[in-house]
Amino acid sequence: MDILIDTNRVMQIQKMLRDRDISFEVTPSSLSGSRNRSPVLLSPRPRSPRREMDWKDFYPLEKIYRFIDSLEVQFPSTCTSTAIGRTVEGRDIKMLKISNSDACNTGVWIDGGIHGREWIAPAVVTYIADQIAKNFDNLPQSITNKDWYLLPIVNPDGYYHTHNSDRMWRKNRAKIDNTCFGVDLNRNFGYYWGRSGLECSTDDPSHINYRGPEPFSEPETSAVKDMILYSGTPFKIFISLHSYSEVIAFPWCFTSEPCADYVNLLEGATAMAKAIYDVNGRMYKVGNFKDLMYFATGTSVDWSYGTARIPFSYLIELRSKQHKFLLPKEEILDCCKEIFSGIKALAEFVDKKKCLNCTMFYNKNC
Repeated sequence: MDILIDTNRVMQIQKMLRDRDISFEVTPSSLSGSRNRSPVLLSPRPRSPRREMDWKDFYPLEKIYRFIDSLEVQFPSTCTSTAIGRTVEGRDIKMLKISNSDACNTGVWIDGGIHGREWIAPAVVTYIADQIAKNFDNLPQSITNKDWYLLPIVNPDGYYHTHNSDRMWRKNRAKIDNTCFGVDLNRNFGYYWGRSGLECSTDDPSHINYRGPEPFSEPETSAVKDMILYSGTPFKIFISLHSYSEVIAFPWCFTSEPCADYVNLLEGATAMAKAIYDVNGRMYKVGNFKDLMYFATGTSVDWSYGTARIPFSYLIELRSKQHKFLLPKEEILDCCKEIFSGIKALAEFVDKKKCLNCTMFYNKNC
């Protein structure tokens, strides 16, 4: 709007508008005033939208959350930002859902930042959110026929702590006996929780793999569980992003025995690995988690497949074996692009496959 004001109030109104981040310009009015006090006209000044993120840096928690909220504002017909729970320190656990609201859609879950120090994972999730949100109408049906649940940071407290205190912090910030030791959230899920062993899980609160006092004892893991089980969406894909081993792994983590959908999962992982390679020539290994990494129990990927019955469940270890957790900023965008390419390939692949582990309900009219 245009606002006509008296000359002696220009500075006051300018300050008020600047304080509220409202862009404007001042122009002389054609109306005549009395005694050299001609009124002036305040008009809206067009400005290009400010991009909160450009994936050339690792951003703090509050900036990521502003970005998630901004996508809902920009694309209200498809994007919904919501807090699915609160952390042990009271922070929101913020998720973005992207959907065309078709009742026949299946669900895709993608999360990152379950371990605070793995900064590249939230960067990749936000990049995927940005690409799907702004290009939704031009993306293939294999993308638009799914509801996308994107959780950039499962562990906001841990992520915040790595930006402000300890860069290598892994766990959440749970307090045991009034001392903050934290729980490894990727040992706190209910499937085969509590099995001890080397690099598996432990009941020692000071250990990096402390599993917590009981399954889903932590509000962060409980929020993920409730969202997946009670959303009403039949999830077909579950992806948890980590760093830094450059592998695409699938269940099981607790045993070397193959899962029921081993062949389908291997083929889906291979499709992703090929698409990733086609972008930057980066080679990701594929296979059973235990074979590629180590034994682990209480993991989210085993729970998603074994309990939530999500047939295409993956844990992707992102870049980089060379730099470990301290990935250079110059590699962020390349990593984002290659993983998004892989996920698009998986979305197309799963539409052609039936699963042995699948007990999802579908609308019979779909």
